[in-house]
Amino acid sequence: MVFEKTVLNKALAVAFDIPIAVTYWDGKTEKYGEGETQVHITFNKKFSFSELSSMPTLVLAEAYMNEEIEIEGSIQELVTSAYRKAGSFLTDQSGFGKSMIKLLGNHSQKQSREDIHSHYDIGNDFYNKWLDPTMTYSCAYFEHEDMTLEEAQIAKVHHILDKLNSKPGGRLLDISCGWGTLMFKAVQEYGLSAVGVTLSEEQYYYVRKKADDLGLSDKVKVYLVDYRDLKEEPFDYITSVGMFEHVGKENLEMYFQKVSDYLKPNGRALIHGITGQHRGAGVDPFIEKYIFPGGYIPNIAENVEHIMTAGLQMDDLEPLRRHYQKTLEIWNENYLEVFDEVEKEMGRPFARMWTLYLQACAASFEAGNIDVVQYLLTKGASGQGLPMTREYMFKKH
Repeated sequence: MVFEKTVLNKALAVAFDIPIAVTYWDGKTEKYGEGETQVHITFNKKFSFSELSSMPTLVLAEAYMNEEIEIEGSIQELVTSAYRKAGSFLTDQSGFGKSMIKLLGNHSQKQSREDIHSHYDIGNDFYNKWLDPTMTYSCAYFEHEDMTLEEAQIAKVHHILDKLNSKPGGRLLDISCGWGTLMFKAVQEYGLSAVGVTLSEEQYYYVRKKADDLGLSDKVKVYLVDYRDLKEEPFDYITSVGMFEHVGKENLEMYFQKVSDYLKPNGRALIHGITGQHRGAGVDPFIEKYIFPGGYIPNIAENVEHIMTAGLQMDDLEPLRRHYQKTLEIWNENYLEVFDEVEKEMGRPFARMWTLYLQACAASFEAGNIDVVQYLLTKGASGQGLPMTREYMFKKH
């Protein structure tokens, strides 16, 4: 017991840049850092050295899910502090953090379907509890600080479609269309026709029903198909929001090549996804096991290399890190309001897992460990069909 406590004591002593208190399984409490304690961690069980040294983020996350660890204070603040601190096990790849980058699994079409099913097919009812009415599960765009989440999600859709400088009558492909908000806005407000692809059955049936209800079945088509298997004529415009994080490192080149293949000459694409600024965040064992199986977060350099290989030209790159931090903070506020409901339906470990996930992700964006970036791309000479300056991207709606 003494050995394990000594190891954990040394790790926690250099893990955070805020003062914390830790109560160990023997009942003794230690303080780390100067000043008033901001977060109090309680270990309700002893952890073996092999657990702590193999996959620390997974071990500690599972312990929190199962109430073997309690955290009094803000999880987001705690994780943000760890990302800021040099030598923390979250940032030091030579120590505990080395296991955060794990070998990637395969991304066959069968595996991709299973990965998407495990996350997005939890059920529309679950996401409806804490997302906004647009059912948008990606970074919002806060044009003004006082925007509601719903207003910011609609602003994000407008921002994406405005960047494309689309013209009425054009055809849009939305790769990983989610619950369809972007497609419906494109049809109703921009005069486009839209095709969406998804591997989520829940999303597929939701979009089909909404298209029928709105009388837009002739303008909005959705396919329950792997994006690699779409059989359609090339498109004028492509959007893809929160997709490339799911394709896997080994398939990123193919992903951008497919974007190029599906575009007409001089067609444009707006690709929006989580990206590392300085390095890819790679794969975290907790996220891989419980949240996004098969996920991989590339860095900007990786994506740009694949964009060039696909013969696409970059017209604009915009980081939206603080927007995603705020989105996640609002999601977590919403989620906590329905926590008891989720616990009753899905069990306490599941309910605790999701607030841990939302707060840890908000922390990762807050600390700059990861970013979310929009890439505006053209198949052909850069800027073809676009105004000379960026003013056109900021239309008033």
